Amino acid sequence: MTRQLPLDLPHRPSLERDDLVVSAANRLAVEAVDAWPDWSHPVLLVTGPPGSGKSHLAEVWSMEAGARVAEEGSVGDILKTPDFRVVVDDVDRGGLEEDALFALVNAARLGGGWLFLTGRRLPAAMEIATPDLRSRLSAATIVPLGAPDDALLTGVLAKLFADRQIEVEAGALRYLVERMERSLDAARRIVAAVDREALAVKARVTRPLLRRVLEEGGWHTG
Repeated sequence: MTRQLPLDLPHRPSLERDDLVVSAANRLAVEAVDAWPDWSHPVLLVTGPPGSGKSHLAEVWSMEAGARVAEEGSVGDILKTPDFRVVVDDVDRGGLEEDALFALVNAARLGGGWLFLTGRRLPAAMEIATPDLRSRLSAATIVPLGAPDDALLTGVLAKLFADRQIEVEAGALRYLVERMERSLDAARRIVAAVDREALAVKARVTRPLLRRVLEEGGWHTG
């Protein structure tokens, strides 16, 4: 089989609201994004395992709300901004120091702005040294995400292939969904690898090609 070395060009999927694929796995979280600014609480915490779509939802809300991502050293300026809109990723993995996170959550709770937080665990299971911070997070609106279901994975794969102008039959999508790691991150990596392989061998996307990509990438789970 003749192979051609494809150019590894960067590809960034669109993160507009209309590009969100909605299924039972993420419907509540998408509804929470859509409900802003009419949130019942100014702090929203979306939790779920890696690859469940937390960061994508945060980016969509960030675009809708005109939000910024909080980083170490930026909290002082944020707190001086009236009606701030801020995203904090991975609050349970050191996204911000606890004192900075507490200041943001407390300010939002008192009417100073809006926070979209993501984490892998619920506040009760987080390793938090500050009791008041745990209490504030527990009082936020919390929306858990599970692992992506078949409908979400199929929709995301179809969209990712369409973004790259790759035609894939429904049977091939089912083949992938039944065998791949159940993660949106894995879906993005697999589609990129399929694109490279199809370009390299100048072939259509078929089940043998998908099987080869899954096996070579270590993504074959069944």
